[in-house]
Amino acid sequence: MTGRGGMPGAGKRLVDSPVFRPIRSGQTFEETVERLLQAGKLGVINPGERLPSERDLAAALGVARETLREALRSLVEAGYFESVRGRRGGTFMRRRPGPISPTPEAKDALPGIAARISEVLDLRRVLEVGAAELAATRELTTPVRAQLRWLLDESCAVAIDDYRPIDSRLHLAIAEAAGSPVLAGYVADIRADVNDLLDAIPRLAVNIRNSNDQHRAVVEAVLDGDPAAARDSMTQHLAGTAALLRGFLDGSRTFSGERHLSASPDRTFSGESPDSRRRT
Repeated sequence: MTGRGGMPGAGKRLVDSPVFRPIRSGQTFEETVERLLQAGKLGVINPGERLPSERDLAAALGVARETLREALRSLVEAGYFESVRGRRGGTFMRRRPGPISPTPEAKDALPGIAARISEVLDLRRVLEVGAAELAATRELTTPVRAQLRWLLDESCAVAIDDYRPIDSRLHLAIAEAAGSPVLAGYVADIRADVNDLLDAIPRLAVNIRNSNDQHRAVVEAVLDGDPAAARDSMTQHLAGTAALLRGFLDGSRTFSGERHLSASPDRTFSGESPDSRRRT
């Protein structure tokens, strides 16, 4: 069923869009956030339109309903969706995703970095995955081991507004544990670029919780001297961050078979005017 405005592809359920294909990675929360944002960027769903039911959307994405709820709650809090109660209620898109206004500190640096987001993330993956794997092969001193444990514990304890600095220090400490000052220097350089990107997107509590779990897996693998586990854990961690950055900042990504539809302000998926709905 389509709303007013004659959306192309009449007869095709919204939930059948390729954007909502099953998620295959282990980063289910981050990937779900990315898919929901991409649906808005591509015009699969427009401001004022209602998402498919929670049951149908979770089944299409292949994620648990609690994971979907957490992703939706995060995007509601960030202002992209709104939850409406009542017979005609549901989750509605509030505004189309796009590059958000960065913090004053990131405003000058963001434009050049956002234009090469794939380059930054690819380089980060090569450097930080390699650094974690190499660190796990080293005979770490007692002070280095203590520092990694302290930074890990501290990152799990700080408030969300204070998270970025301790997160950066932990990543740099892992690179330094690899025993190559040159490699650590490269990681520091790319981390500065990554932080400019991270500062331009909302901080999501669920993502930070997931990051803490992933940090723990990386640090434990390094301390246990398990290079394969360190490599795999860091790969998974960086994939989650990359999914969020691309979801919020990279408007050039498209999914096969989708058209980028222009917004229709008076078109809702259920056919009624947005103002006629009962809001919470």
